[in-house]
Amino acid sequence: MKNHINLITAAVCVGTFVLLATVLPVQNEAAMLKAQAISQQLNLKPQQKAKILPILVDEGPKVQAIKNNNSLSKMQKIQQIRAIHQQTDPQMKAILSPEQYQKLQGIRRQAIKDATQPYH
Repeated sequence: MKNHINLITAAVCVGTFVLLATVLPVQNEAAMLKAQAISQQLNLKPQQKAKILPILVDEGPKVQAIKNNNSLSKMQKIQQIRAIHQQTDPQMKAILSPEQYQKLQGIRRQAIKDATQPYH
């Protein structure tokens, strides 16, 4: 009986690992693609891109998780996404020109709007 439990536990662990191994790279890839698109919209210089991309890639899955969380109200989604943006805002402002920063604010406002739209 003990061997059966160990075997089942091992199978569940392996299954979980395989699932995570397939899901996480897809999320990271999607986050990277979105970050690349934002960096193009902002017309980043290479040195800016090197600093901004890791921040955007880190934010992407967090925002997506909030967007996909159907237990949150529209207002809760807005508040949580804004909180994520506020955490990285000082870094972004220090790296971007004032024009780029204003454009980023517009992109972020649109991301919040998109995240709170049903079936989006």
